[in-house]
Amino acid sequence: MEQFIQLLIGGIAQGMIYALVAFGYNITFSTSRSFNFSHGNFLMLGGVVGLILYINNQIPFLAMVLAVVLVGLLMGLILYKTSIEPSLKSKSNYAWILATLAFGIILKNMVEVFWSTDDFRFDSPLGNAPIRVMDVGVLPQEILIIVVALCIVVAVESFKKYTIFGKAIVAVSEDKNTASLMGINQQFVILFSFLLSSVIACLAGILVAPITMVGATMGTVLGVKAYAVSIIGGLESGYGVLLGGLIIGLSEAFTARYISTGYKDAPGFLILILVLLFLPSGIFGKTVIKKV
Repeated sequence: MEQFIQLLIGGIAQGMIYALVAFGYNITFSTSRSFNFSHGNFLMLGGVVGLILYINNQIPFLAMVLAVVLVGLLMGLILYKTSIEPSLKSKSNYAWILATLAFGIILKNMVEVFWSTDDFRFDSPLGNAPIRVMDVGVLPQEILIIVVALCIVVAVESFKKYTIFGKAIVAVSEDKNTASLMGINQQFVILFSFLLSSVIACLAGILVAPITMVGATMGTVLGVKAYAVSIIGGLESGYGVLLGGLIIGLSEAFTARYISTGYKDAPGFLILILVLLFLPSGIFGKTVIKKV
């Protein structure tokens, strides 16, 4: 039983990381119908900046978090101006795919050239000693990941539901043309969505860093799995990504333990295929009917 609970908590924590990154995909897709395919590298950048400031230069933790947020805002702005805005102006359905992929490759290469190609350990500010509860050891960082991920998703969803600007975001996601006629600046809303998703990705890098190694490639696999999570949960459902993250995270944890670590990725992507076959819009996705 203790081992089962251990796997359960570990799987939930890993799933919340996937959900947090996937939430960034959902935010940008809902407003611009585009993804940031360099999203995983934004997570990597958050981890690298956090490591340099907090571990290497002994900057206070909260000051480091603020610096990572500012980096996320800056990189989100650069991404939007160089990759998203030109694609939206040209009304291209595909240019943003190549543009964001290229942006991510450039970001990764810059980190490798100007920092390092190696992986480094990031010690958790909460310590690395597990908390023992009835013979079950739980890392404090895992608890922090679960709490922060839930708080961010709930906060953003509540913001969209109960604030005027949040409702403007929903309006743009529902119908851009109608939102513009109502006086909503859809370009600013789209920019805001990319800034928010970039900040969330960078914060996810800080969260995941203590339970993995920090390096230029740390966001690659996480970005791909988060994309699968967003598809499973539904591309416009904030709470759907939590369910999708739990499905992927738990399937990996139990497959690695009871079958083989070599097959831990298989169940999640099998579920993705089944969802695409039977629920193309995702578990909590919206089926849109276009009238001609």
